[in-house]
Amino acid sequence: MTLLYTEVEEELRASVRDLLADRCGSDAVLRRVESASPYDMDLWKTLSREIGVAGLLVPEEYGGAGASAREVAVVLEELGRAVAPVPFLTSSVLATKALLEIGEEDLVQELASGETTAALVVSLAASPYKPLPETVTLTETGEAGRWALNGQIRAVAGADVADVLLVPVGTGLFRVDPADARIEVVPSLDLTRPVATVTFSDTPGEVIGSLDIRKVLVFGAGLLASEQLGVAEWCLDTTLAYIKERHQFARPVGSFQAIKHRMADLWLDVVRARAAARNAADLLAAVPHAVTDATGVTDAAAVEAGEPAAAVAKSWCSEVALRVAEEAVQLHGGIGMTWEHPVHLYLKRAKSTEIALGTPGAHRDALAVLADLPAPA
Repeated sequence: MTLLYTEVEEELRASVRDLLADRCGSDAVLRRVESASPYDMDLWKTLSREIGVAGLLVPEEYGGAGASAREVAVVLEELGRAVAPVPFLTSSVLATKALLEIGEEDLVQELASGETTAALVVSLAASPYKPLPETVTLTETGEAGRWALNGQIRAVAGADVADVLLVPVGTGLFRVDPADARIEVVPSLDLTRPVATVTFSDTPGEVIGSLDIRKVLVFGAGLLASEQLGVAEWCLDTTLAYIKERHQFARPVGSFQAIKHRMADLWLDVVRARAAARNAADLLAAVPHAVTDATGVTDAAAVEAGEPAAAVAKSWCSEVALRVAEEAVQLHGGIGMTWEHPVHLYLKRAKSTEIALGTPGAHRDALAVLADLPAPA
């Protein structure tokens, strides 16, 4: 294992960062979140088709890049640094992982090419450690593999821009055309990642496989930590630059000892967050290739190592991203409290991702069980 970035990962980072610097600056994001279309689908087309981020998890035989969770984590870091309003997490991570788990080749190829965007229809706040609420029911239609769906799922991210909806009901995964469902975008804290309520009323759905949704949510939570790392890094770097140039009492604000101590504490938190996020990405990257070897033997150690690492990363990075974002607002003084400065977007992204895919407390409780640690008396 190495937590260092490889040359390929750094090249991928440079490509994504250059594009985001050109097309997704703070002013552009602020203008977009005030519009009727928060998602930047033109940017997404460039990212997914020209840079190829949509197919990173997809094997080469299905038209993807044949990369791993490590490369996906690098992209998420950069998207977090820019709070980029694109459906990478929802389509290229969660939905793609679900399709790979069930072995759905045709739709995976469409997602890998960037021609199609999918959304996994679960609440963004869903925990990997609890069963999904049974809010959708199935009715037989008489056709093999075809069902009618009824019910409602709230706080779904990426549904409003998806070409395909993937709806987990029980142990089955159902493919639904968004045109057959009612998708209503609702107010959300994170302006750069809208959520929607998805309602089904005798909506036709095709069962495409049997899915263990827990695996997908654990995988997503472990990689979401890298996005949170990117948020924390931007807040730290931007705040450091500001306190160097902002003067008070004829000297830079950053020269005061109290500010130095606060910044040093934040820097240590971010360094630890980077280690946790990279560890999770590395171990999650090993799982797909280590699940079954050439003799058909499952590597249980590789599978078991990924879940604790994901829990550690998500619980730690959630709190670090929120803490650094809060400090960024405070240390920016009056300008940090205004709508015109982008730091509020990062604070909102940090808070929303703290809740997303399991709260820090939920991951710590699960980690205690995984590590066989007794609860406090």
